[in-house]
Amino acid sequence: MKIKYWQWWLLVILNIFFLLAGQTAAIILGRFYYEQGGNSKWLSTLIQTAAFPLLFLPLFLLPSNTMNTTITNVTTSPRPSYLKLAIIYTALGLIIACDNLMYSYGLLYLPVSTYSLICASQLAFNALFAYFLNSQKFTPLILNSVILLTFSSALLGVDDDSSGDSASIPRGKYLLGFLLTLGASATYSLILSLMQLTFQKVIKKETFVVVLEMQIFTALVASVASVVGLFASGEWKSLGGEFHGFAKGKVSYVMTILGVGVSWQVASVGVVGLIFVVSSLFSNAISTLALPVAPIFAVIFFHDKMDGVKVLAMLIAIWGFASYLYQNYLDDLMSRKAIIDGREEPATSIGT
Repeated sequence: MKIKYWQWWLLVILNIFFLLAGQTAAIILGRFYYEQGGNSKWLSTLIQTAAFPLLFLPLFLLPSNTMNTTITNVTTSPRPSYLKLAIIYTALGLIIACDNLMYSYGLLYLPVSTYSLICASQLAFNALFAYFLNSQKFTPLILNSVILLTFSSALLGVDDDSSGDSASIPRGKYLLGFLLTLGASATYSLILSLMQLTFQKVIKKETFVVVLEMQIFTALVASVASVVGLFASGEWKSLGGEFHGFAKGKVSYVMTILGVGVSWQVASVGVVGLIFVVSSLFSNAISTLALPVAPIFAVIFFHDKMDGVKVLAMLIAIWGFASYLYQNYLDDLMSRKAIIDGREEPATSIGT
């Protein structure tokens, strides 16, 4: 479906807003849940995917010709068997549930500022996994990004004062939160590369409806796994106490839970939209952009300490992100030049 260039940019900006606003709000509200007396890691894990039915809205609101537009130039092939897709979606959903659980522990044991800066390492992991699984080129700019983001996370790991933002968090739990958040960032990047590999090797096409199906069914599996974990761990027994003992009141407790769930799905809409109009790698790059933004709000709402090490780590992370984004910009320029040289129609189309 051909669209005008300004319309393409409008779609990109709108989806970037959804992703940045949704992810930032979800992180801030997730920490607010813990700050005010919440303590269920499995509930925090569940609400990251439980609002996935909101993703059905684009299926009903967008016209069918848009839904069936191909995102990439992958050769059209017969649809894989439902059994094969079910196995893939189940495996990815279970990995997502484990990933969300690690993020939940990280957000519990770390200040938002530290948590967000460590999460920025997912871009470096994404470059590595994309190189090995998706045949992504490893350019000097990408290598520079990987090194910088690694240094950014390492600075926080060796900084003795970083754990001082939360006096109630023992040093051991801080280190556990650091390692789990780092592991979650690596796992999230692996998930993105596995999804891209599924589109390339199994489904062999990437339409908007296919991307939505991937998001919806993996979120369904992750939610079911989280519910099982919630009851198997016995944490469900403490939910009543959380509800009645929440520092800001019962209504605030419910609104916080709903807010986290909706915020993550707003971010998911942005992710899907950016995959559709640009690429999955660009979508991940933009999601990483939100991570240096979150510490600013953490200072305002939670009075997190932004010492010199954190500021330096943030600047290095932003530099690494800019390096990664510039490489994507160069790749886009080369792609558009190839289209023009090939005398193809230069009009912008969804997914190019």
